[in-house]
Amino acid sequence: MQIDIVSDVICPWCFIGKRRLERALAQRPQMAVEVTWRPFQLNPDMPSEGMARDAYLAAKFGGAAHAGRIYATVAEAGATVDIPFAFERIRRTPNTRDAHRLIRYAAASGEADSVVEGLFRAYFIEGRDIGDRATLGAIAGEAGLDGDAARTWLESTADIDEVIAEDRSARRLGINAVPCFIFARQYAVSGAQDPEFFLPVFDLVLNGGAAAS
Repeated sequence: MQIDIVSDVICPWCFIGKRRLERALAQRPQMAVEVTWRPFQLNPDMPSEGMARDAYLAAKFGGAAHAGRIYATVAEAGATVDIPFAFERIRRTPNTRDAHRLIRYAAASGEADSVVEGLFRAYFIEGRDIGDRATLGAIAGEAGLDGDAARTWLESTADIDEVIAEDRSARRLGINAVPCFIFARQYAVSGAQDPEFFLPVFDLVLNGGAAAS
């Protein structure tokens, strides 16, 4: 089964959604799955160097206090899937274009999922700047790739146009929030749904529409 996941690596619900999908897939170990990560930038107009976290929270949420209330709910949900969110460690909100490029680079070696996991952990748990190319190279290395080669590749213009095009394509399809899970290019599930929600969708695809949605 082909599963396309449209997400951004600075979206906490995308991290939660990844975990919940994994738990659903663990209940169907016999099912062959091919996952492709598709780029979506929550902040497509973010400066290439990113911006200070405090300034971002003020612009997006009206300040740290309101953001803190929102993130408390996210942290509670994250704890149910073993994600120890550490929002207080984040010092910079990045432009994620290079992170999405790195995911595409890793996909060529079959390591996209490892890199996505590494990016989520680096940002949400360790508070690292995943807009920094040296940091991205290090994350690639931690995922089993050649970190120096990945950083050199990121210094080029490779796949920039492709990432931008895929982001725009997702928006044209009506995707305006992530995560969005697309199964067999037929059925879309929006949001970080509970694992049990995915099971009838699996059946719907595998049985050619015989299962209840």
